[in-house]
Amino acid sequence: MSLLATVLCVPLTGCVPAEQRADITILNGAEPVSLDPAIIVGQADMRVVQGLFEGLTRLDPKTSRPIPGLAERWEISPDGKIYTFHLRTNLLWSTGEPIRADDIVYSWLRALNPATASEYAGQLFYLKNAEDFSAGKIKDPALVGVHAVDPFTIRVELNHPTAFFLDLCAFPTLYVVPRQAIEKYGDRWLKAKPLPSSGPYELVYWHLNDKVRLKKNPRYWDAANTQSDIIDILPVGSANVAINLYEHAEADVVWDAQLIPSELLDVLLKRPDFHTFNYLGTYFVRFNVTKKPFDDPRVRKALALAVDKKRIVEKITKGGEQTASHLVPGGTANYDSPDGLDYNPVLARKLLAEAGYPDGKKFPQFQYLFNASAGGGSKIHEKVAVELQQMWRDELGINMELRQTEWTAYLSAQTQLDFDLSRSSWIGDYDDAQTFLGMFTSNDGNNRTGWKNPGYDELIRKANDEPDLQARGKLFQQAETILVRDELPIIPLYFYVGINYFDTNKIQGIYPNILDNHPLQYIRKISSSSRREEAHSSAVDSQRSQSLLTSAATNH
Repeated sequence: MSLLATVLCVPLTGCVPAEQRADITILNGAEPVSLDPAIIVGQADMRVVQGLFEGLTRLDPKTSRPIPGLAERWEISPDGKIYTFHLRTNLLWSTGEPIRADDIVYSWLRALNPATASEYAGQLFYLKNAEDFSAGKIKDPALVGVHAVDPFTIRVELNHPTAFFLDLCAFPTLYVVPRQAIEKYGDRWLKAKPLPSSGPYELVYWHLNDKVRLKKNPRYWDAANTQSDIIDILPVGSANVAINLYEHAEADVVWDAQLIPSELLDVLLKRPDFHTFNYLGTYFVRFNVTKKPFDDPRVRKALALAVDKKRIVEKITKGGEQTASHLVPGGTANYDSPDGLDYNPVLARKLLAEAGYPDGKKFPQFQYLFNASAGGGSKIHEKVAVELQQMWRDELGINMELRQTEWTAYLSAQTQLDFDLSRSSWIGDYDDAQTFLGMFTSNDGNNRTGWKNPGYDELIRKANDEPDLQARGKLFQQAETILVRDELPIIPLYFYVGINYFDTNKIQGIYPNILDNHPLQYIRKISSSSRREEAHSSAVDSQRSQSLLTSAATNH
């Protein structure tokens, strides 16, 4: 029996309730931690939330560029600092109440409120006084640069021109959320039945370790173009289970390279229903620099120099990933990264000795944190962890323990700096270097290293104040040099290759793009009759085209 057949013989388990079958079933990796746009941080959460809620803009499914969402149009002042958004006049919550400008203002201020504990609050710091309000230095929300001019007009004042601000308006942290439910239910507002949604879908239910079921929101302003009535989103972390469900037609779409059995990767990537594409994503290691001996840059550099990244992408990931010495992926708009550190075990041992640990002697044992996804865990993270463990033992003589936790505990440990080293990754929120470099400023909620560098912070601030793209890029390069060559609170390992699988003869509305963003409302299944009609139409078109070509040639 072939290896693929063996994998596909894994028995399907679990009880399927007697309910209407979904139009589309998507395997989404990890179980969502939350569906609150203000506090989510994981890609799996965001994929669900973008179906339930919307911002002033949304992302085009083909280009991932911002297009009108709740706002039908906007004006930008000549200096680039004032945005005036005009809401659509037909906006309604799924429960029937109108959506107005005050709802946008409330949602943004809620994300900035320290009590909300949004790790992405920094996405709003471009607004005047927003950072000081979030830090508690300013108490009056009226001083923050977002105001409802009238029920359908919002005026936003920025600290400086921000080229990607319209992209931010399409990011979950800036989505509009239902004030009426939050004020009534508090922290339990997501359990409201029905849950008011502003996006193309409503929440039917969220059963932990089972699925999230969404149904079309008939009151969504663009409901006429929402393609599927019911979508099921399943948390599956086991690649073997994912491919098994897909091959048995229990799933239509599978996101992520981590849901492909690594032992079958070479074979499966040759199939037409397995799709690869470049996108903005980096896999890296975080240090907790508040713990000894990782407070010493020499130690961090030594560990970085002892990693043979080529071995990781050739031996483990095997999907065409490129090794990374810097954080920002190539292809990011208006930016080229400086080189970081390459594999150099001789220099690594020298630096470790200078730090007081010759040949690893007296170096304390430490832990490497990584997550197991829902349904049994992704083996990629474990394999990378084992490889790093061996490299550092062989090259530096130091011993590392492996610490695997489930997704929620993993995120919590990172946030609380309850780790020594941690596996990490970052998917760009928008096509700009700021989405990668900005998170390592001292007060950013996504920093999660304990590292603070005033010089780095100042370079990032200057870059974001700089209207000239070339000068801005140079400032970012100086900052990234500090990050990946001088200080190293992180070790970049490789750049992701996007991989998902679905049959293009059966599923439409999913397009490869640099952000790996696939809005749910565009995804639909093609019926057999539709496929026959499309095939017939294509044949007719082909015959017509051939006839026209023949006629044109004859006339000529």
